[in-house]
Amino acid sequence: MSTILLSSEKEKAGIKVFGMSIQLFLLPLVAVLLVHFTDSLPKGLAGALVFSMVFGAVFGEIGDRLPIFKEYIGGAPVLIFLAAAFFVHQGWFTEREIGVVTDFMKKSSFLSFYIIVLMTGSIFAVNRKLLLKSIVGYLPAILVGVIGASIMGILGGFIFGISPKEIMMLYVLPTMGGGNGAGAVPLSEIYEKATGNSKEAYYSYAIAVLTIANIWAIVVAAVLNKLGKKYPALTGEGELVRAGNLELEEDEKVEVTARDMAVGLLVGLTAYTLGTFLNKNVAILSGIHTYALTVLLLVAFNGLGIIPLSIKQGAGKFQSFFSKQLTWVLMVGVGVAYTDLGEIIAAITPGNVIIALMIVIGATVGAGLMGHIVGFYAIESSITAGLCMANRGGSGDIEVLGASDRMNLISYAQISSRLGGGIILVIASIVFGILA
Repeated sequence: MSTILLSSEKEKAGIKVFGMSIQLFLLPLVAVLLVHFTDSLPKGLAGALVFSMVFGAVFGEIGDRLPIFKEYIGGAPVLIFLAAAFFVHQGWFTEREIGVVTDFMKKSSFLSFYIIVLMTGSIFAVNRKLLLKSIVGYLPAILVGVIGASIMGILGGFIFGISPKEIMMLYVLPTMGGGNGAGAVPLSEIYEKATGNSKEAYYSYAIAVLTIANIWAIVVAAVLNKLGKKYPALTGEGELVRAGNLELEEDEKVEVTARDMAVGLLVGLTAYTLGTFLNKNVAILSGIHTYALTVLLLVAFNGLGIIPLSIKQGAGKFQSFFSKQLTWVLMVGVGVAYTDLGEIIAAITPGNVIIALMIVIGATVGAGLMGHIVGFYAIESSITAGLCMANRGGSGDIEVLGASDRMNLISYAQISSRLGGGIILVIASIVFGILA
């Protein structure tokens, strides 16, 4: 009996890789190495998952054990996506592996599925009174974050001899515009219409600045996470709204079945489907991104009280599984399919780096201060209404929330990237016309 207990304690004390003993982890590791060197990775979901899980496990465990990197750069999620992007840049992945993972992320839309799951669980987990208060106060936090980014960006321009006009057009608006597809691309179209200059030239510059700002946003997110641990009064540890002034009834805990989890997923997918329908078929809503409409529908479902508690908690349990077990998989996909390391390297100049940092700091401080005024925790407001405005959209949100260990704030991040990004496009159409 004592021998059994000793062996059990030894196994618990041993080094684990993705929850497995090293001996057990060798099995999937050897399997992936075999298909790598024979260029025979299975296509489809199975191949993408085993490849991403093994690669993510290796670099995730390293990222979680690097003291300075873990505390100030973002730890496992950031190291995984940077390592994956580096392997692609160096040509160390085969074309087959890149194709399988890219198809998984883009053609199979795993990123979209992941975001839907997290949005559903996080919105249904919020008390209805808190949810309504957060929606009312969130827009002012975004707008003050944009003002802070503009002020700091213009100050950076004075340092490097760049006019406020150029700072706003080439630095601030691209950085705060909601990412690439929903931000830099339509911004370049607006720029060409307003100025008559090349949209291609504008886009290449804008995406370079945005890429640097995205890296800074990840770093600042990790620093804010560390700051929250040192000063607990500044953070809700993943909760946006300070609940102290509200009389709230705690939701009772109910028994959650596997069917509740499945129905919670179905409700989330239903909201996304309806959001897609509204975006494509209702003219007045066609300018609002599908994710933003999905968030609004989920908020309505929760606010109206039409979803049973067991299903809401089932959605939360499903979200918890995804955020805890599949984030490393997602970060491999982000590194392979959405990150061009060469693009990042080419954009790194002293001026771009410092101005981008100042813009990110301005957005962080502005959103944090306004968030505090409207009843939010400063750190959560800075991360969602500030940093998730100053990154590369959906993939940038995942990177920022992963670095700050606040993946449950994805719904607010999507409001920033989608609705906030849409606001920036409206501002840009006015500013470009005036400044041009």
